[in-house]
Amino acid sequence: MELILEDVTKQYAGTTAVKQVSLDLHPGVTGLLGANGAGKTTLMRMICGILRPTAGTVCFRTENDILNASEELYRDALGYLPQDFGYYPDFTGREFLMYMAALKGIDKRAAKRKCEELLQTVNLEKAADKKIKTYSGGMKQRLGIAQAVLNEPRILILDEPTAGLDPKERVRFRNLIADLGRDAIVILSTHIVSDVEHIADRILMMKDGSIVFDGQAADIQGDLETFYLKTFGGEDE
Repeated sequence: MELILEDVTKQYAGTTAVKQVSLDLHPGVTGLLGANGAGKTTLMRMICGILRPTAGTVCFRTENDILNASEELYRDALGYLPQDFGYYPDFTGREFLMYMAALKGIDKRAAKRKCEELLQTVNLEKAADKKIKTYSGGMKQRLGIAQAVLNEPRILILDEPTAGLDPKERVRFRNLIADLGRDAIVILSTHIVSDVEHIADRILMMKDGSIVFDGQAADIQGDLETFYLKTFGGEDE
């Protein structure tokens, strides 16, 4: 199973947001680091099919070594948490997850079991029957993480997933992502080095639309935080 990006490029009027990115991704956690404006979100939106590349291709190769060109089958394999995910404020957390499960085509009985399991995983079981409009920012983010993994995706895309989480929630989240990375291709975009330092099998750094580092934390002389700061030269995060 692999996700293949070949020369993926996105241009807007007078600007190239992503420049000829080529990657071959396998199961495991890939940390995508970069300051705001580096092109991370644009790249992830193209991987998810929300944006069409100006040039280049994104392909998912299944276990049977067949290039999967079906958009429907690709979506079934995909889990996505955008930076600002939409929700219905008058839904309860449980109702929202059941609704998302229905949209993803999950059998009702299986969906109920999975929703209860995930509400516990993201520590929302006590707030499951409260309306989302009463949730704190961190609670909404945890609900977003839960909906992203409802369908047990083989490709999981997470864009700044720890925004609003307190330190304990961050640890819980990292453990969850490390577990998911055993069987799925996980891409975690962040500007917070500690989010990926100890769980990422592979580190990508993106600057001005290009991948400027591709390797493991162990490949870096010194610590990852120092290397990151040196790479981005104090750019606004």
